[in-house]
Amino acid sequence: MTATGPVLHGERVTLRPAAAADAEAFAEMLAYPEVARWWGRFDIERVRRELIAPDDESVVFAVECDGRVAGLIMYYEEADPDYRHAGIDLSLHPEFQGRGLGPDALRALARHLFADRGHHRLTIDPAVENERAVRAYRRVGFRPVGVMRRYERAPDGSWRDGLLMDLLRDEVE
Repeated sequence: MTATGPVLHGERVTLRPAAAADAEAFAEMLAYPEVARWWGRFDIERVRRELIAPDDESVVFAVECDGRVAGLIMYYEEADPDYRHAGIDLSLHPEFQGRGLGPDALRALARHLFADRGHHRLTIDPAVENERAVRAYRRVGFRPVGVMRRYERAPDGSWRDGLLMDLLRDEVE
């Protein structure tokens, strides 16, 4: 993806399309153990391949706060009209966690996906044991749908459960 597209604003964060210049900041963030635990291992080449110029339909934004890259947020869209929705992923640098920036970024992206992209439902799927993420998503209005057993492979090779959560257009808090 090139650095084109909308710039979205939350109360305290700005979401702008990810650019090549963000690769190092993303790689640094994803290398922290408390982030890598949920995202797995990303070297700079994987960051460039999957987050700066993904070959799928993902759209990646840098999350900025106080002029710094605080994290990333991305979405993909299911285009089939009978199942149309968007799925979201979010990661924040440890220095920016616990300050309400994740929910702020989620609300900004949700507004865009509902109002500008025409979605009626959004999904997100944190690991069940990622309690900090689950709390942040609940603050925005995401509700648990169910547990997907042995949903994703953890960095250590074990399987962990995922919590499917969704948010409908009229539920944004």
